[in-house]
Amino acid sequence: MTDDLIVESEGPVGRIRLNRPMALHALNLAMCEGVIEALEAWRGDAAVEAIVVDHAEGRGFCAGGDIRMLAASGATDGVEARAFFHAEYRMNHRLFTYAKPIVAFMDGITMGGGVGLALPCRFRVATENTKFAMPETGIGLFPDVGGGWYLSRLPGRIGQYLALTGHRLDGAECLALGLATQYLAGDTLDTAKARIAETPQNIAEMLDALATTAPDAKILARKDDIDRLFASDVLEEIYAALEADGGEWATQTLATLKTKSPQTMKVSLRLLHEGAAMASFADEMRQEYAVGAHVVQRHDFIEGVRAVIVDKDNAPRWDPATPEDVTDHVIDQIFAPLPEHEAWTPG
Repeated sequence: MTDDLIVESEGPVGRIRLNRPMALHALNLAMCEGVIEALEAWRGDAAVEAIVVDHAEGRGFCAGGDIRMLAASGATDGVEARAFFHAEYRMNHRLFTYAKPIVAFMDGITMGGGVGLALPCRFRVATENTKFAMPETGIGLFPDVGGGWYLSRLPGRIGQYLALTGHRLDGAECLALGLATQYLAGDTLDTAKARIAETPQNIAEMLDALATTAPDAKILARKDDIDRLFASDVLEEIYAALEADGGEWATQTLATLKTKSPQTMKVSLRLLHEGAAMASFADEMRQEYAVGAHVVQRHDFIEGVRAVIVDKDNAPRWDPATPEDVTDHVIDQIFAPLPEHEAWTPG
């Protein structure tokens, strides 16, 4: 087991704590494999009745995945990147289908891979510290780890808005959208965890008893605008709607979109469109793995990581540079299924 993960039992509760504070607890391959190993060990252990997932020291919850590794791998043969995605998606699926209740404490940054770790859990606790986002289009990636499943099931077109813009939600907004199941004050989390360890049979009642009234969800005030301006699954039509609106919010939102990868914004729109009709979460993971295996070796991801993570000049040179230049043929190539012997399986 890796030192980047703390796995232990506290009476009837299994504890999984992310432990990479210097990297905001971003996931690496060993952590994903460690989570799977722990879940499998507890699956048939009658003494373990519930699981708690949180972070150890430092700010949390989880800032995503090992982006530098993915880009370095994508620039060569992509083997290491595919191995990470394969394990991460198996972890996501294992959490999604796990029979015992799992509680994720999204206390802090919950982005990318952290979203994939939290959202499959039966209980998802937000706090005043929660900063939730799927910001992948800003680095030439797409909202994976189940993003096509979760975001496509949000009210109206909010999922499409979040996928394209990478907009950050606070804890109150997560609760209002159903991304979180409870909203607790950060200073009550230790009490909540202690009570779960005492009576894991009554998690819902206990969390509800500790919950506090969340502030107003700011994003709901924009829901009508989002539904109207992001109504299309065609990126060019979203651009046109925002430009035609001409209001301050629409103008700022269009400016935000113009900083993102046109290619992976189109990938994201198709992913959510198809994700809404997926028969199972396993089907979603299989598709996202194929898409990820292709995207990670394309120019925009390698360039996006260079601009945002490595050189930090925040001036990525996308190729193609405009939505009009991203052809349907390119998107079809990205969504092409992998050969059966390379495809993702739940394990």
